[in-house]
Amino acid sequence: MTIKLKLELASGQSLEGAPLELLSKGVPIARAMVDERGDVTFDAKPGVAELAVRVDRSILRSG
Repeated sequence: MTIKLKLELASGQSLEGAPLELLSKGVPIARAMVDERGDVTFDAKPGVAELAVRVDRSILRSG
């Protein structure tokens, strides 16, 4: 199953390159990156569940 999202920040800032996770019951089931237009496409197994999206927290770690 393909899930497509369009992300737009009220501030006008770009999220390009931000890693996102698609969650089912709080568990990541797919990952994707925001493209230059703010579009994100997740590929996930079909099923019935409540879904949520979050920024992959690994980008917050300093290296």
